[in-house]
Amino acid sequence: MASSEKFDAHNAPKPVGLYPHARRVGNLLFLSGIGPRDPRTDGVPGLQRSAAGNYTEFDFEAQAHSVFRNVRAVLEASGARWEDLVDVTVFLTNMERDFHIFNRVYAEYFKDNQPCRTTVGIDRLPTPIAIELKCIAVVGGTD
Repeated sequence: MASSEKFDAHNAPKPVGLYPHARRVGNLLFLSGIGPRDPRTDGVPGLQRSAAGNYTEFDFEAQAHSVFRNVRAVLEASGARWEDLVDVTVFLTNMERDFHIFNRVYAEYFKDNQPCRTTVGIDRLPTPIAIELKCIAVVGGTD
């Protein structure tokens, strides 16, 4: 097995299982699934529930912005930059409702760097989030 180094970002939400935020093998950095949870509160931006568990507030755009902040935090803690991203896999729990919003927000973050991207619609994620990203970066830049 190739040697690798794992990274945990203190300013990103804690993983919900036994895995690191990222692992570097050679010049490739693989990020584990990163969601929008707030690293300080563990809450989901734009998501509020009533005592009965019903959603009283849902703001997908807030989740999309938060997931990009969390990805950036993991990249920086791992010695990489936003511009080093080369591949992004997007998991959406409601493709019909959220895809057009995600595309618009995504364009704000990837004006200059345009990594490959795959977007997948799924039934659910392990926490009450609507989006998760799985990313690969080339450490040291893609210039």
